[in-house]
Amino acid sequence: MTAATHSSLFPPVPDSADAVLEGLDPEQRAVATALHGPVCVLAGAGTGKTRAITHRIAYGVRAGILQPSSVLAVTFTNRAAGEMRGRLRQLGAQGVQARTFHSAALRQLQFFWPKAIGGTLPRLVDRKIQLVADAAAACRIRLDRGELRDVTAEIEWSKVTQTVPADYALAALKAGRESPRDPAEIAQLYSVYEDLKRDRVVIDFEDVLLLTVGILQDRQDIADQVRAQYQHFVVDEYQDVSPLQQRLLELWLGERDSLCVVGDASQTIYSFTGATPDHLLDFRTRHPGATVVKLVRDYRSTPQVVHLANGLLAQANGRAADHRLELVSQRPAGPEPVYTEYADEPAEAEGAARRIRELMAAGVPAAEIAVLFRTNSQSETYEQALADAGVSYQLRGAERFFDRPEVRRAGVALRAAARFGGNDALLDDTVDLPSQVRAVLSGEGWTSEPPAGSGAVRERWESLAALVNLAHDVVAVRPAATLADFVTELDERAGAQHAPTVQGVTLASLHSAKGLEWDVVFLVGVAEGMMPITYAKTDEQIEEERRLLYVGVTRARERLHVSWSLSRSPGGRPNRRPSRFLDGLRPGSTGTVGRGTGTGGGGVERGIGGGPSAAPRRTQRTPARCRVCGRTLTDAGEMKLMRCDGCPSDMDEGLYERLRDWRADQARLSGQPAFCVFTDRTLMAIAETAPDDDRELARIPGVGMRKLNRYGADVLAICAGRQPGGGDADD
Repeated sequence: MTAATHSSLFPPVPDSADAVLEGLDPEQRAVATALHGPVCVLAGAGTGKTRAITHRIAYGVRAGILQPSSVLAVTFTNRAAGEMRGRLRQLGAQGVQARTFHSAALRQLQFFWPKAIGGTLPRLVDRKIQLVADAAAACRIRLDRGELRDVTAEIEWSKVTQTVPADYALAALKAGRESPRDPAEIAQLYSVYEDLKRDRVVIDFEDVLLLTVGILQDRQDIADQVRAQYQHFVVDEYQDVSPLQQRLLELWLGERDSLCVVGDASQTIYSFTGATPDHLLDFRTRHPGATVVKLVRDYRSTPQVVHLANGLLAQANGRAADHRLELVSQRPAGPEPVYTEYADEPAEAEGAARRIRELMAAGVPAAEIAVLFRTNSQSETYEQALADAGVSYQLRGAERFFDRPEVRRAGVALRAAARFGGNDALLDDTVDLPSQVRAVLSGEGWTSEPPAGSGAVRERWESLAALVNLAHDVVAVRPAATLADFVTELDERAGAQHAPTVQGVTLASLHSAKGLEWDVVFLVGVAEGMMPITYAKTDEQIEEERRLLYVGVTRARERLHVSWSLSRSPGGRPNRRPSRFLDGLRPGSTGTVGRGTGTGGGGVERGIGGGPSAAPRRTQRTPARCRVCGRTLTDAGEMKLMRCDGCPSDMDEGLYERLRDWRADQARLSGQPAFCVFTDRTLMAIAETAPDDDRELARIPGVGMRKLNRYGADVLAICAGRQPGGGDADD
């Protein structure tokens, strides 16, 4: 299991701002260099969106355009935020805040609460379900475990959509929600739940956002203080923002427009939590001058997988479908997706386990295989089938890796061994880091062979085995690494929530698989009643189920197995049929494929000036070509010069040296590295072009409006043979 844009262990830090751009495709580079004004990145699955936005932040920081402490990057999971922090650290952009909405809001709330409200912040409850149960008891309403969960979800939805108890019934009806109880009862439970929180002086997860919004709305002085701290915002997975999160973002921004959002309407799968793609799809309406970049080059999946993914969306309807992105695979051809029908669910699970055994025997690592299903209740059948087949597995969606008790205990043991290893008899016969880690963890329950069967014992062993495997990864890159180095690596990963890979087949729901990828994916239970799920009734709900399947398909890099069963249990009536979403796509089926095109290919659309009524203008991105030989340029340095490195240069050497001397003076005056003024490549491009006016200078890549305003007069004076500020260059 890896993150959706995989990076190697310990890559070298780029040595300059320009080096940060190396290896990006033209659209990713457009994202990375669009550092001013509102920017909207429409990024299809597997197109490297995280790579694009982290390189954007790093390029801005390394070029001196963005101050690290002034940037707030917001995403939706701690794992994604940790991965972003790790990538920024690898790119030399330390100090940037990368957090979830809740984490960023909680820090602000804790800091400003004494000033805004007084006293200490109320205690944050980890699980609200007990409070809901107490509210039900106070109302004399009996709720079973499932109803408790459903009512809790309704309260959460109400809060993120900023719906008060009195308005719940009308809001739920308008949103097309099927209330698990009578709407009047849920409104009553919601109201009593809020009363109980006040009486017990506690707040819940949603209150963190609501209270932060309230303080920023009511206290202009605090809002100004927050805005002085954070001046540039990046929001990942923007299709998943709720109305409450959007309101918080607007309060963070104030009247400014230094905002970059990234998302894909075709991956909107959390509307039940209040998420809506409308904020993403309406971005150009709210920001007419925005730059829109579309990423459609799919680096993750083979053409066969991408073809199925595109086919799924080609049959879609609704607003998100109108803005779908047609992916273009950048990978070599692979095998066609495999479709299999089984008599019943146990047979389907056994069939998947059998195929997984065959793949592992052929050399596919277990960690590169996933079984994805619609609901968590389907997991047990596959756990048993894999255990019976002797295949190790891990359940996705359990507690975070570094929060697991066995991992915490292992960390304590490894730190002690690193500190006192010379006196530890366990380490007497060890010869390298992996053997040291194995020796220490053997005292915590690790063995060379996994325990039989499934359950908690197996999960604990898998956690320890992940640490052993990480030791091998570290040594592969740093052969001389010590146990102390390994402990430092663990601490950094824990801080970034960058868990090591657990060596087992992943079992996960489609929702929890988002943002991840594997070489081989088994999509199981793809039958009517499960996909789409039975309770999906409206057109909007059906389309979200289609998008959920699309997310599952796009998790696969190379091999995709799609299966369904005709009955639930052996001997049952075979009355199930394959999902309607596969009609016209799987062999032997009929259906209509090829609905009208969505937003088409990738590229860049520049916003235009004017007020809210100004209409967006679409511009076609053309490839950069060498001005000498005409070859298409892809290297960032060559694109700055607008010529190949091997083509002859007509640079004025004397002008180049005068520009370098001037740059050295500017760097000394500002106390920053010379490349933050202009890079060598940009100076070479200026010396080759010798611009006569602002317009010509602004066309040179690497100049930009900020640097044009700051340095333009000096540069044009030097190009004209004059001293900056007046006089001739030879004076």
